[in-house]
Formats: sequence, structure tokens, C-alpha cells
Amino acid sequence: MHELERHRIILSAVQGRSVAGVGELAELTGASEATIRRDIAALALEKRLKRVRGGAEALNASPYGRIGGPSLVASEALKRSEKRLIAKAAVALCAEGDSIVINGGTTTFQMVHHLTTQKIQVMTNSFQIAEHLIRHAKCTVLVPAGAIYREQGLIISPFETDGIANFAAQKMFMGCRAISSLGIGEADPLIVQSEQRLMRQSDEIVVLADSSKFRARSSMIVAPLSRVSVIVTDENIEDAAAQMIEAAGVRLVVAERHRNSDGGEAFAA
Repeated sequence: MHELERHRIILSAVQGRSVAGVGELAELTGASEATIRRDIAALALEKRLKRVRGGAEALNASPYGRIGGPSLVASEALKRSEKRLIAKAAVALCAEGDSIVINGGTTTFQMVHHLTTQKIQVMTNSFQIAEHLIRHAKCTVLVPAGAIYREQGLIISPFETDGIANFAAQKMFMGCRAISSLGIGEADPLIVQSEQRLMRQSDEIVVLADSSKFRARSSMIVAPLSRVSVIVTDENIEDAAAQMIEAAGVRLVVAERHRNSDGGEAFAA
């Protein structure tokens, strides 16, 4: 990865929380910890972030506070090919004329590329998803009222009168921070509150989660597995995780990688 791209990811990651650790930044960029330390030192000299023990932090706080968890730019660097396959398999669950909710996230964002020709209604709290669909798709796009949190690209309001209650959806497509036997986990109470309001307006919940989410941990539960209809993941899901999902009565869709006759990638669900 080029130095400028690493710097972009590092700066975005530190905006998403109070402190971003060297180890986490190394994982996000694929660089060594020694390289990350040099990057942090260089960016600190340019006064673009603050160097702290074990990592870095942002120079200026947002007037609206921060949402916990990684930023959108930082998350984009992880599991890109898996996210594309998962999103394509998720769009196959949509039908012409549907009304759906797409929650903000880097995996759910990949759905937009497969929705360009479909005439459906989409409610989304993602600024990026809404903008892309408006420019490139035939969908009717609705967004809630609220503040835009730039790092995560989310539109979130603490108030009930944000327009969500006026939308009814057949399905809600959402990402998550973690999945366990306790349910679908997230990192921040504002995100949990927003997602729960969107879930109340949806008949079925479809969770898009790469296989690493079954090994991740989160202290906040958005919903129990009993509320979820479908989980779409990649072929690296471990047997124990698949058994947990099936035991909960949730349909498991595995987006598998295979080659077309022209050598391109596709999925088999």
C-alpha cells in the first residue's frame, strides 16, 4: 500500500475514536507496526494528528461527539472481496417493487452496484448509499433527518421524529460489529438506537457479515438472533458459527467464490 493511502486510512481511523492503536492501524493498512509508528511520527510533525503512547489520536473533536467503532474509510480496507460477494448475494433476495431499508456500512454499501436497474424504494441512513443510488440507480431514495457523522457516513438523530416511523419495509439489510449467540452486536449506543428504530419498520432482517464478525466481540446487542431472518456471509465461516446460526432458526446464505467461463468472479449462494 502506498504511503499516501496509509496516511489517509490512519487519519480516518483516529477520527473514529479517542485513540487508535498501532496494532489496529497495522491490521487496517497491512503494514508493519514499525511502519505505522513512522507514519504516526510523520503525521504528528505535520500537525495532522497527535502522537500518544501506543498509537495516535485526533487533534480536534467533532462538535457532535464521536461514534464508537472504526471509520468508513478504515473499514473499507478490510475484507473487500468478501464484502462484494456478500452484497451481491444479499441483493438476490430483493424483488422488483420492494420497499427495503439499507443500513449504513461498508458491506451494505456494496449492494448499490447491483441495484442500479431495480425499481425499488430504499430508506437508508447512509449518506454514501443515498448519494450513489441517486446518481446511478432507478430506486426511490428516502433518508431520515439528523446529523451527518462524517467518519461513518451515517445520518443519525436522537429524536423519534426523524421520518423513519413513516416508512414500512419488507426487508432491512444491515451490517454489524459482531455476531454471537446473544445476538447482533454493535459498538456505539447511537448506532444501536438508530438501527433498532429502522428494524421496527421492517418485516425481515437480513444481516450482511463476513466470517470475521463471528470471532469479533461487542458489548452492545442490537437484537437477538430470533429477530433475524437471514445472515449472509462468506465461505470462510467456521462450522461452529454456522451451527450456532442454524440452531437459532436463522437462514444462513453463504456467498461462495467461483470462476465464470470468462475468468471473472461470481458467487453461489
